[in-house]
Amino acid sequence: MTHDHDVVLRPTAAQTAAALNPPPGRTGGDLVIETLQGLGATTVFGLPGQHALGMFDALRRSDLDYIGLRMENNAGFAADAYGRVTGEAAPLLLSTGPGALTSLAALQEAAAASAPVVAIASQIPTAGLGGGRHGYLHELRDQQASFRDVVKSVHPVRSQSQIPSAIAAAWESALTAPHGPVWVEIPQDVLTAETSLPVVTAVDATPHDLLPRPELTAVAAELLSNAVRPVIIAGGGVVRADASGKLRALAERIDAPVVTTFGGKGAFPWEHPLSLQSWLEDRHTTDFLQDADVLLVVGSGLGELSSNYHTFAPRGRVIQIEADLGKLESNHPALGIHADARVALSALLETVRERTDPAAAESVRTVLAKVRERIAGQGLETEQRILADVRAALPADAPSFWDMTILAYWAWSAWPGALHSAQGAGGLGYGFPAAIGAAAADRSRPVLAVSGDGGAMYSIAELATARQYDLPVTWLIVDDGGYGILREYMTDAYGAATGTELARPDFVALAESFGVPAVRTSVESLRADLAKALAEPGPSVVVLPAVLKMFAPTHL
Repeated sequence: MTHDHDVVLRPTAAQTAAALNPPPGRTGGDLVIETLQGLGATTVFGLPGQHALGMFDALRRSDLDYIGLRMENNAGFAADAYGRVTGEAAPLLLSTGPGALTSLAALQEAAAASAPVVAIASQIPTAGLGGGRHGYLHELRDQQASFRDVVKSVHPVRSQSQIPSAIAAAWESALTAPHGPVWVEIPQDVLTAETSLPVVTAVDATPHDLLPRPELTAVAAELLSNAVRPVIIAGGGVVRADASGKLRALAERIDAPVVTTFGGKGAFPWEHPLSLQSWLEDRHTTDFLQDADVLLVVGSGLGELSSNYHTFAPRGRVIQIEADLGKLESNHPALGIHADARVALSALLETVRERTDPAAAESVRTVLAKVRERIAGQGLETEQRILADVRAALPADAPSFWDMTILAYWAWSAWPGALHSAQGAGGLGYGFPAAIGAAAADRSRPVLAVSGDGGAMYSIAELATARQYDLPVTWLIVDDGGYGILREYMTDAYGAATGTELARPDFVALAESFGVPAVRTSVESLRADLAKALAEPGPSVVVLPAVLKMFAPTHL
């Protein structure tokens, strides 16, 4: 008896001849690059190092586009953003030891945000492996262990024949829901040794579908069909699964208001009559969510930010659709459905009954009016104007990447639509290198990066990268003289701030020294200056000297 999975594709005569006579001069590094090409990769990010030179030499013989950043962590942020905007796996080439370890914060962000990054690092020569201390440059006692707690899966290689399968398995892992970063490491001698193995051709690494259990979606559909006050929380899993259309169809079928988490922005139309937008740090929103008799949570673990700092306490029945098994019911008891958001929402749409609630849209308007009234009473017109002017200056289809800065904290709640930020892990320095990664994916439209002056200094060297590759990235730096949000936190908590005030460069002169056009703007001229910068080809910098304030959140 023959099974489908027993079918073997037989090579043609030409393929057999090519396999028996591989071109000379190839190394293990070529096997890495050939595998990436066979998997469909077109762009790689990284930074060379001594042990990794075999991979980088092989790049020279390939058609892959290489974007080399100035620090490994920034290269990781760029790969993260490439994965977010394309939905494809982003290869990240790293060296051993210090080079590898420098990428850890970026890989933590990719893990928190479920960005599919395939990190391929070198390792000391095979003779130095096995637990001893051999004194090799960059040597770690157990390099894998440094990454195992951060990435989704680890794939060590010890021989050239293992390279294609290890990278294919990592690729599949990165793109199987929940997406995430993965780690491959290959010893230096394996990369540099000549190989007689055939050229790697097409490689199959099809991600697994994460399907919901039908008995669970049947119960969920019944609960939603009979609900009196259903509400939906849409998280980043909806965006990653490209399920926003199905989410909208479900919300409209059952007349359920929808709030999007900060990571889920763009999952639901901002101005839709059922849109509660993203005001999660607001008690009016939190109370409304708690009052739902059936709360459908799609693609969110209801973590700290999505639960108004763990003050959210639902009183009704919770249904949670989540691809990350570890997040399922991790914060609230629920009917937990372990599935990709798109297929789970499809299943619900097939079985849920239509319900009509004319009061749903009115209740949304009431909540949003209360939110606006509360914010309006805090004297924050300048902050609201700046955010509105940034939105007006940015073309509608242009992506934006935000560092951990006060304006980004505003954007999480008030930016009308999709954005990308580092709120998964919360590290500094994300905005500009991430924008570089997005621009490398699509050079036909401008990309906006937003940073404070503190976060900007983490990635200032990448001005050279943006200039070298002539990428259409405009960097808005809000210069308030320090770590502004920490200044606020410490002053509120302790009456004074320590370690938050920073000496900083003349950002305009510094950008121009890299050959990047720059302008110092003001609140009044920001919109025009930013729009002009975004309209010009290549990189640019806009510096806004301003001390911004956060709106007061309401947890209780």
